[in-house]
Amino acid sequence: MRPSHALAASLLAVSLSACGGRAADSTLLRESFDSGDTYSRTVPGTPAQACEAARRTLLSQGYAIARADPDAVEGNKNFQPREDEHEQLVLRISCAPRGDEALVFISAVQDRYALKKSPTSASVGVGALGSVSLPFGSNDDSLVKVASSTVQDADFYRRFFARLQQYLPAAKAGTPEPVAPAPAAVVPQPQPQPQPTVSEPAPVPVPAPTPAPTADTPIPAN
Repeated sequence: MRPSHALAASLLAVSLSACGGRAADSTLLRESFDSGDTYSRTVPGTPAQACEAARRTLLSQGYAIARADPDAVEGNKNFQPREDEHEQLVLRISCAPRGDEALVFISAVQDRYALKKSPTSASVGVGALGSVSLPFGSNDDSLVKVASSTVQDADFYRRFFARLQQYLPAAKAGTPEPVAPAPAAVVPQPQPQPQPTVSEPAPVPVPAPTPAPTADTPIPAN
């Protein structure tokens, strides 16, 4: 290889790696972790009431609910912009306490799928030539994920939270407020009963013994 060709190839490789590094760096730079409220809002009520309002919001827009807990809700919705393309939007909502209110977090992920066709060949016998595979038969089509990204459109999340605020009063009416557990009742301990005193039996008087007759004592006549 000529020195000029080798130098050109080296420069091309360095430029390509630099472009890839800048693309990766730009993705990281967009993650500023600022104090914006694009993905979260504070709403009045308890976390359970906020998540119930989020569940009703998703149902009102045609989402299928995959999970509905007092502190988390997940729903998905399918789209087909073209015949050979398929899109799915997955929304995940988490509700956490924040003093007397609830803090609602949301993240939307958009998955894109493409139709992949895999034709199945059929073998046909042709006499002395043996079998020949011809490209006809059934197609084993399948959807293959080709892209996945987190939705970063602030207006999308703003519309979601505006709709959630509309369903919050009904959710608060249908979800009872948490009741503080009543203190455990104090069971009075039985007082010890005094043991009955056993009185000692009164002494039985013993008769005094009769003195034996002496010689001076007259014996009564029969």
